[in-house]
Amino acid sequence: MSDYLLLIVGAMFVNNIILARYLGNCPFLGCSTRIDTAIGMAMAVVFVVVMASGATWIVETYILVPYELEYLETIAFILVIAALVQFVEMFLQKSVPALYQALGIYLPLITTNCAVLGIAILAVQNEYDFVKTLVYAFAASVGYGLALIILTGIRERYAVAPIPVHLRGTSIGLVTVGLLALAFLGFAGLVH
Repeated sequence: MSDYLLLIVGAMFVNNIILARYLGNCPFLGCSTRIDTAIGMAMAVVFVVVMASGATWIVETYILVPYELEYLETIAFILVIAALVQFVEMFLQKSVPALYQALGIYLPLITTNCAVLGIAILAVQNEYDFVKTLVYAFAASVGYGLALIILTGIRERYAVAPIPVHLRGTSIGLVTVGLLALAFLGFAGLVH
């Protein structure tokens, strides 16, 4: 049980996929202007990452390794992720059209979000079993969503803050991400 707790805390806070590894920054910065869009993106990323990590673990374990095709790992993983994102996009378009419209171009960007691919590859590299892969994927994607929502809350405050002209927009967003990364670095003492 303590192994899973350490895995969760490590994935969410200490080795946060966006703040420690800086994977997935395009939708991170792009969807961090409105809280409703950020929450929707966070939920979509959690769903896609967990599903993709589980599917890629199965592909790795039962297809790539037995047939010694590990060199095709990246291509196979990208195909699995692209198919899952298409499924999520069709589902949201039919079931939650408001969220589908709010996410706009950022929903297809999940396909090319290197955080999704990075989490799947890290789970394989760390040789997690299926359950640990799902736990790691869930914790890492929740950590991504947590960082996204925190950044969005801060950036919404910037709309009324007196920010110098040269720091407005992406510049202040990147400065804020750097400060968030330093704040999350404070959790490094929790997990060795």
